[in-house]
Amino acid sequence: MAIQFSGSSKSGESLSSLHSELAETLTGAELAVADELFSALDVIDGSAALRRSLTDPAREPADRAAVVRSLFGSKAQKTAVSVLEAVVSQRWSAERDLGDAVENLAVTVVAAKAERDGLEGLEELESALLGFRRAVAESHQLQHALTERQAPAAAKQKLAATLSPQVSPESRLLIDRAVTSPRGLRPSALIERFAEQIAARQQRWIAQVTVAKDLSSDYLEKLSVSLDKYFGRELKLDVVVDSSVVGGIRVQVGDEVVDSTVAARLNTLNQTITR
Repeated sequence: MAIQFSGSSKSGESLSSLHSELAETLTGAELAVADELFSALDVIDGSAALRRSLTDPAREPADRAAVVRSLFGSKAQKTAVSVLEAVVSQRWSAERDLGDAVENLAVTVVAAKAERDGLEGLEELESALLGFRRAVAESHQLQHALTERQAPAAAKQKLAATLSPQVSPESRLLIDRAVTSPRGLRPSALIERFAEQIAARQQRWIAQVTVAKDLSSDYLEKLSVSLDKYFGRELKLDVVVDSSVVGGIRVQVGDEVVDSTVAARLNTLNQTITR
């Protein structure tokens, strides 16, 4: 579930431009920079007046950057402030798009930090996120606990830590972010978006595979090869066991769905009969 910018393609072009402009900065930044970008995002999300000010096309980019410096210059590292200045200097189709861009760049910093530890670090990050998402998806109690608005953030972080006790600092930052500040999404949905962004960095996609029971390692290996061939790209399988599936398998890659479950076949048959 990648970021879907509203309005025209202008926001997408702006984000692409930022990734090119800030490539060296984002690649070399420390994890604290991502944390500071997330903190700045909370401030931006919390004020409609600030969002309007930072996305107002009638204001000069230098004026918008000055607002960023006045707000965050004494609270964040120079690197984080320079990233925020670059973000507000771009044009955005909608106010929310600016926040989505800050989030995207923060995740890029996290992924780049993990990548500096080698491919294993990036793999661990992706696997930790998907493992957490699976654990939540398979429990209605966990879903309720993590979406309960009255529950304090610290309690949600503690619960998340019990589900993923031994993960890297990069994984912990993104998981904690998802459970405490999901920005209108379900925490598992935000985790999914983070994981997709990290998979894209490795030039591959995530295939969400839903089945009725656990699959053997041999079957998973054959399934992986078949799906890579079917979709024409390298995929990372994210397998979720759901007893309501009854039988068969459901695969989703981006917006494309292949559903061979019993429920799907019955639904298709029912539609045919009622026409």
